[in-house]
Amino acid sequence: METLKKNYEFKNVLTKGKYFTGKQIEIYCYKNRKNSNFIGIAVQKKVAKAVMRNRIKRLIRENYRRLEKKIEKGYDIVIIWKKNVLPELATFEQIKEDMLTLFEKAKLI
Repeated sequence: METLKKNYEFKNVLTKGKYFTGKQIEIYCYKNRKNSNFIGIAVQKKVAKAVMRNRIKRLIRENYRRLEKKIEKGYDIVIIWKKNVLPELATFEQIKEDMLTLFEKAKLI
């Protein structure tokens, strides 16, 4: 799994990419000219303290890792945790359901 790290990489996907929203997360997808997917995960500081933000990121990353083989290659994907959703509600299963429905909406699976 390759990641988006630079601010301009995130901005590029957020401005030019297609937007899909679920119960807990939002996904932005933008076609890149590479043979692999690049993923970026963002959780705002307003959501929770660092420990909880990192837990949410780990759950999202692990769910993505398990879905990675099914997802079409050649996309930059930014996954954002919705700020109005309580971080205590972040369970592995709920994030998995949300990601599956969003990737199907985006026609990446």
